[in-house]
Amino acid sequence: MPLTFRKSFRILPGVRLNINRRSWSITTGGRHGPRRTHSSTGRRTTSMDLPGPFGWRRTSTRRRRH
Repeated sequence: MPLTFRKSFRILPGVRLNINRRSWSITTGGRHGPRRTHSSTGRRTTSMDLPGPFGWRRTSTRRRRH
């Protein structure tokens, strides 16, 4: 089993800094509303917990220009 590294720090109320081996991201929002995550790799995710076993997530990735 490979080893993984992931660490999350609370910067301000409702703002978290997430660090893993390859990138970092900032998540804003709380438990009871939409959360937005912006990653250093260009991925942007909006997610929200819905009542029951449901959840909603939308992810977009920016294209890199060469």
